[in-house]
Amino acid sequence: MATRDEMATSFGAAAGAYDQGRPDYPAEAVAWLLEPAGAHPRVADIGAGTGKLPRVVAALGADVIAVDPDAAMLARLRDVLPGVQTLIGAAETLSLPDESLDAAVLGQAWHWVDPVAGSAEIGRVLRPGGVLGLIWNIRDESVPWVARLTAIMKGSHAEQLLAGDGPVMASPFGPLETRTWRWHRPVTRQTLTAMVHSRSYIITASADERARIDREIGALFDEVGAVGEATVDLPYVTHGYRAVRP
Repeated sequence: MATRDEMATSFGAAAGAYDQGRPDYPAEAVAWLLEPAGAHPRVADIGAGTGKLPRVVAALGADVIAVDPDAAMLARLRDVLPGVQTLIGAAETLSLPDESLDAAVLGQAWHWVDPVAGSAEIGRVLRPGGVLGLIWNIRDESVPWVARLTAIMKGSHAEQLLAGDGPVMASPFGPLETRTWRWHRPVTRQTLTAMVHSRSYIITASADERARIDREIGALFDEVGAVGEATVDLPYVTHGYRAVRP
């Protein structure tokens, strides 16, 4: 089985599946994350991946810097967001000047971060009063077929984190504010399969394990009517967290 570090850096091998399969973020949730940063903020998206979150941040009028440890993911991001500044880096190692940002955001990424080192480094690059925002799209497992899908895929680090006490930030950040949003995404069988194939556990799994997962999700998708170009509603709960640098 792959190590946590190997999983964290595996996504570039499946950048196309990630871009197709992963959902966008609700604009109202991202606007809430950025609210303390004011109008037209300068924002770093850390763990920017293929650009799912930077697209929404940019559409809200922010100046975006996309940071990711994986050059393949940033190459895909530049295809969809030409002109956006990109940097190789991680939450714990940002090649950005002190107090140069109004906000930093992480989508589906804080569970890969050392919270003490990441909080300190992000605190360094934020201006006083700047905001750190965390966001996750999590499938709504109160729906039985969605819970079965997660069981086939063996869950994830994010789901384990949010099922517990939630994310932790360290100095210099104070208490976390949190909100949730519920919504549905219409998806085809192809999109559902891409979502499954974009998961770090599946990317790094053995050929036999990937074959098992494909057999079981295929049977489940047949059962729920995700056949051909037909769509089904995949329910999500978006979890947002923010904290301001004093």
